[in-house]
Amino acid sequence: ELFYKKVPPQKRTRHKSFGGRGGLFKKSPTKNKKMIEEIFSYILPAIVCLVGVILLVSKRDLFSEFLDGAKEGIGTAIKLAPTLVALIVALKMLSASGALEFVAGLCSPLFERIGVPSELLPLLLTRPVSGSASMAAYSELLERYGADSFISLCASVIMGSSDTLVYVIAVYFSSVGIKKSRHAFPCAFLIMIFCIFFSCFICRLLFK
Repeated sequence: ELFYKKVPPQKRTRHKSFGGRGGLFKKSPTKNKKMIEEIFSYILPAIVCLVGVILLVSKRDLFSEFLDGAKEGIGTAIKLAPTLVALIVALKMLSASGALEFVAGLCSPLFERIGVPSELLPLLLTRPVSGSASMAAYSELLERYGADSFISLCASVIMGSSDTLVYVIAVYFSSVGIKKSRHAFPCAFLIMIFCIFFSCFICRLLFK
């Protein structure tokens, strides 16, 4: 307030680094999207080059260790097969019952008030429990609203920053014989909620 009293209106400017006209987040959504695509286009080649350098520099026989790990992975997959079958059957029954659509209809007004599009609710309800169901919900969003829409952008960020936490906790804890996960599920659930809100916030900041 004191600053605006001392400086004439025609000389008032905002610093670029804090979101002025030349600031990073005040560019058009198209420019922001191109900038992000250009940045991420270099990430995968950089990771490949880094892995190659590590393989060349390391004195250990990393390829043999990779083969040993692959053999152990096959054994682990066989042990997990019964748990996977039970989870898949349970998730298919839940999807066919219509319970997810009912819960989405109840929660949609609340999510709209807190800044999360209600169209994302089918994805948000299936993401913690099933990768295939959440991928189907994600594909439906892309087809219905278009890949460049705000809803699809939020869904894309959520898909990349979250995981099927119920599935992961159940499979990995059961593989080592642990029946009580204690604080693992509450912590994972809170992190997922944070990812949902932060994903929508980032997309709203950059693309809307």
